Amino acid sequence: MNYPYSPQPNLLDEFRKFFRQRSALPVLLTINVVVWALIQIARVFSFFLNHAGNGALDTWLLQTLGLPAYLPSLMASPWTLFTYMFFHMDIGHILFNMIWLYWFGKIFLAFLSSRAMVWIYLLGGISGGLLYILAFNSFPVFSPMLENSWALGASASVMAIVTATAVYAPGYTIQLFLLGRLKIIYLAGILFVTDFFLIPSGNAGGHLAHIGGALFGAAWVFLAQYARSTGMAHKGTGMKEVLGRIFNRRKKTQDKTDGRPGRPLTDDEYNTRKRANQRRIDEILEKISRGGYDSLSKEEKDFLFTTSNKR
Repeated sequence: MNYPYSPQPNLLDEFRKFFRQRSALPVLLTINVVVWALIQIARVFSFFLNHAGNGALDTWLLQTLGLPAYLPSLMASPWTLFTYMFFHMDIGHILFNMIWLYWFGKIFLAFLSSRAMVWIYLLGGISGGLLYILAFNSFPVFSPMLENSWALGASASVMAIVTATAVYAPGYTIQLFLLGRLKIIYLAGILFVTDFFLIPSGNAGGHLAHIGGALFGAAWVFLAQYARSTGMAHKGTGMKEVLGRIFNRRKKTQDKTDGRPGRPLTDDEYNTRKRANQRRIDEILEKISRGGYDSLSKEEKDFLFTTSNKR
């Protein structure tokens, strides 16, 4: 009996394919890693040039790129509300954040657009930073450390994406080591509650920033779904209909072509192709709801990714 040969995927090819995607996820990952790598290179040269160590450089980096809780320092460096979310010092810090960003970013893009990912990453990071600043300037417990506190890292932005994904697709399940299959809404809830109870145990600013990012991610989804349901009530407001409309949305100025050189499609041809694509999308989304994203074949994942990037 002959069995079909299924070659093992080449990890290098998969890596190249991922970073060639027209998607926000590889861009955000690349920016974070490149900034971290440049900082480490600077620290190496600082070590060679200054036998006393990297203390002066690290302090300068923290004060230049990190987000200060002290308002006079923030007024002197307002750009840090943006730069801090791309700034990591330790390899463990960036590795943890990038794994979560990659993991949930792929799920996010199965349901929502690259543009939404960029906005949630940036605004989630800003929201986390603002909550951190507000808390440190409001509660007396933080007064002794206020002038010497800085936030850094993508954690708040990543938590915004994690929570937005979980709230948008609460029934989506993932396989966790030792825990089995778990709905991502429960995982996001566990992370949120853990951050809240860990505030008194150390790194209060980091946990507060995580909470701020998570709250923004959830708020963005609730507001987006409300706006969509009230503006398109006649088209259906269920999850399947909403997701189908997202993946099938086109720019008003887009030409009605089949993506190849030649004549434009007629209205009948365009509508026929549109209906066929919609049926295919509905089938894939139904499969995701039953077995999760990993249950899709490579062809189905490619189709879903290609269709989502035509928005």
